[in-house]
Amino acid sequence: MAAYGGSHDGPVAAAAGRPLGNGRSVFSRRTFIRAAGGAGFGFVLYAYLPNGTKVALAEVPGGTLHPSAIPKFVTPLLIPPVMPRAATLTLPGGKPADYYEISVRQFQQQILPAGLPATTVWGYGPVTAQSSRGTLLHHAPSLTIEARTGRPVRVKWVNELVRPDGGYLPHLLPVDPTLHWANPPGGPAGRDSRPAFAATPGPYPGPVPMVTHVHGSLHVGDESDGYAEAWYLPAATNIPAGYATVGSWYDFFAGKAQSRYGVAWGPGFATFQYPNPDRASTKWYHDHTLGMTRLNVYAGPAGFYIIRGGPHGDKAVLDSRSGRAAVLPGPAPREGDRFPSNKSYYEIPIALQDRSFDADGSLFYPSSRDFFDGLVAHYIPTGEFSPIWNPEFFGNTIMANGATWPFQRVEQRRYRLRFLNGCQSRFLILDFSQIPGVRVWVIGNEGGFLSAPVNLTAGHGNRLLMALAERADLIVDFTDVPVGNYVLRNVGPDEPFGGGEPGGDPPDGFEVADPDSTGQLLQFRVVPAVGPDPTTPPEFLQLPALTSLPAEVRSRPLALIEKAGVGTDAGGAEVEGPVEAVLGTADSGALVERLWMDPPSENPAVGDTEVWEFYNTTADAHPMHVHEVAFEVVNRQALALDDEDEVILPLRLDGAVTPPEAWETGVKDTVIAYPGQVTRVRAQFATPGQYVWHCHIVEHEDNEMMRPYRIGPSQSGQPRG
Repeated sequence: MAAYGGSHDGPVAAAAGRPLGNGRSVFSRRTFIRAAGGAGFGFVLYAYLPNGTKVALAEVPGGTLHPSAIPKFVTPLLIPPVMPRAATLTLPGGKPADYYEISVRQFQQQILPAGLPATTVWGYGPVTAQSSRGTLLHHAPSLTIEARTGRPVRVKWVNELVRPDGGYLPHLLPVDPTLHWANPPGGPAGRDSRPAFAATPGPYPGPVPMVTHVHGSLHVGDESDGYAEAWYLPAATNIPAGYATVGSWYDFFAGKAQSRYGVAWGPGFATFQYPNPDRASTKWYHDHTLGMTRLNVYAGPAGFYIIRGGPHGDKAVLDSRSGRAAVLPGPAPREGDRFPSNKSYYEIPIALQDRSFDADGSLFYPSSRDFFDGLVAHYIPTGEFSPIWNPEFFGNTIMANGATWPFQRVEQRRYRLRFLNGCQSRFLILDFSQIPGVRVWVIGNEGGFLSAPVNLTAGHGNRLLMALAERADLIVDFTDVPVGNYVLRNVGPDEPFGGGEPGGDPPDGFEVADPDSTGQLLQFRVVPAVGPDPTTPPEFLQLPALTSLPAEVRSRPLALIEKAGVGTDAGGAEVEGPVEAVLGTADSGALVERLWMDPPSENPAVGDTEVWEFYNTTADAHPMHVHEVAFEVVNRQALALDDEDEVILPLRLDGAVTPPEAWETGVKDTVIAYPGQVTRVRAQFATPGQYVWHCHIVEHEDNEMMRPYRIGPSQSGQPRG
């Protein structure tokens, strides 16, 4: 199998910034390996098994519940039910729309196998249903919103993180208030800022801001996109005096929603509308609050949003042997199905996430920067390191659809599996190669069907790389798999990904995930088919034709930059470590750092097509996501490196242009930008407004690796930018 992207020991930037003149250096891969070796793999953390035995933690550190104490493959995979509609609306002009009322609540869920403690989580769920058969269930991940191409969806998103007595619930996880974050305690004048402190603060204890983003939604107005500064607190009875209850853009967007759709926002909620002009595709929804996305999503709120129908939907797929409509595996869950279901589903969405747990069943997430690299000083305000934020986080267990290491019973026939990588920082490489006789094809990605099926079995070693937030629509054929139990494995690394070959030798190889824990995803229990398989073999699928975007009117060189500083560990030794990850521009080969607070530097005109060039000067691969648009991956090209394998400044290109991977063709909303390369994507910017682009390693996104951008002119009365 070909290596992914570039070398694992990727190149790094020699300088970066505004330009850099503040004494900070750029993060080094070699430094990271030394630091992580000390924190994650070199010293021993201890955990306690249920019988009280003290054991060393697994290779990937986490909470006090050791992964080996969690039984595997004893819990059936939950297939998410369909979100029930609250009503069907008739919009002005007579167009029908689906209306939902969906809230985020706190509850207990049996994520760990029965016999181990339940876990307190947050999750989305319906507040009400128009049908008595609607499933009223809050879950993490949540129920699937089923939409139709061209049929609008309107959602009232409610923040219900309150106690039964009406008081607010604090966050389940440690919130670092030294980042540029929502900052409700700052009040209207200080919200959405990086606060100043006279002493290093502890975690923020107050009410939780939320705002929901449908990842991959197209032509959505900016008021409905889940802008990071349009958050809102729950309508709790005890919000402290002086707190901001909404983000800086909330009121402006509330006015737009009232004007455009005639909907009023209010305490603890906002109502968004999605026009759904998209191709049939797999999207997902999750929180997007400024500086808190990593924590809010880790606590549970996420779910699938699947668009069906239209000229690029399932009915447009043909059987090349006859020219007639092909038959894809189904059915999938439908609104009104009994829960638990009495049906056999052959189309299944599967959200893969990594988590760690404590022995009481609670979610573990680090409460100190010490966890990542042993760095205990110098924290803000005496230094530049945030005391709680961790540059990356890798959980030591794997969840699929909200349960650790579940199993799914499958017949000896074809299935359609829609995968989502919903991890924090972890790139996954799905590995079907240990399942004898299985055959796997990719038929779609984030933006719907590819131009032709990609045979992973014949050409790619039965493996598929998935970055954070990427989706993959697969046909998995179990017809020739012997009856028995088989594990879908992950051979991605338990550390930041830089490209290369799993299990290979340096510089192009990397150590794969722990085969006893994070190297396992879920189990398939293969049983005889109960009847003939009516579906079309994937090699005969003729997928809907793709429409190319217009030629670009300009190219924008953009920069990915990681910055490091020097602190000390508990013994007083110097430790170099990441301070933040930032975005910027590559102007005439020079890197110009731009922070979240800086005005938008990317401002396409309405209707323009542009090529965005992501110059990755860092040591990590970054999954880059651009809101509001779908794009084509154009190509990649290496950057010139010096003898130390560091990027040469001014930037210059070096080597041949390489095309996208076969499964990256078609329409996407997230792309892997490999270290030491420029990655080019082409997009058309059709809807005016204020949006964002960012890295989807959520720890990076929360600490400056996100930028606002604007389509068209500045809007009258907008807050800033």
